[in-house]
Amino acid sequence: MLTSSHAFSGFSVDDISAARAFYADTLGLRVTEDNGMLTLHLAGEGGDRPTLVYPKPNHEPASFTILNFPVDDVEGTVDGLIQRGLRFEQYDGIEQDDKGINRGEGPLIAWFRDPAGNILSVLEASGPE
Repeated sequence: MLTSSHAFSGFSVDDISAARAFYADTLGLRVTEDNGMLTLHLAGEGGDRPTLVYPKPNHEPASFTILNFPVDDVEGTVDGLIQRGLRFEQYDGIEQDDKGINRGEGPLIAWFRDPAGNILSVLEASGPE
């Protein structure tokens, strides 16, 4: 029934202008705007994996990771994002270094937040993305 549907995900923010600046300027993603909403054009199989970012007046930050960015060099990516002003999260009970990179169980991963408080991560790529 839905096998040929081009499904996409989305999430809310409280300030579209701040989100646009963060996703386009800080993270360097291709972002378009239409009808007061943003589309993040994320790389993926076929070249474009759209993600909708919509304004919500009573927005509450997600309590889970909404976007994961697999990268070949977590350490280098974290260093680059820190230079752009990002602060990485530190969580109790997780084996993280001073930069916020989890070096315990599982792949290398580091979490950060967008201006609306949503949680994102960069994590070690484990093969074809």
